[in-house]
Amino acid sequence: MIKGFREFILRGNVIDLAVAVVIGAAFTTIVNTLVASFINPLIGLFFAADSLNEALAVPVPTLGGGTVTFAFGAIIGAVINFLAVAVVVYFVFVMPMNRLKERAAAREQLPPEPEPMPSEAEILIQIRDLLQKQNDTAPPKP
Repeated sequence: MIKGFREFILRGNVIDLAVAVVIGAAFTTIVNTLVASFINPLIGLFFAADSLNEALAVPVPTLGGGTVTFAFGAIIGAVINFLAVAVVVYFVFVMPMNRLKERAAAREQLPPEPEPMPSEAEILIQIRDLLQKQNDTAPPKP
């Protein structure tokens, strides 16, 4: 039992996953800072995003006589925040990294990928055509 657990831990996937979680947490801090410091003020230039929480709140009476509030504005604000984070991640991190990878691959001048193998049907057709050509050019039997 312990041996199986040790093999699982040392397999490499778990360690890679742990590193990814730690890097992801650090990366989250960077993205959240970019959004809070740059994107949210940019959105604030056009409309007050902080007021969405209260602006689109709908109070609904409950069966017990109280009220519950559906905060649709908070949902819209979360969607805007998500889209802002996605835009920052794509344009600041993903797109530049993809360009760097393309440049590195171009510098390495990787050999072109080999042509795909013909299918079984294509090979059989080629064999049939070759046999037919041989029979057509062969001298007649006496």
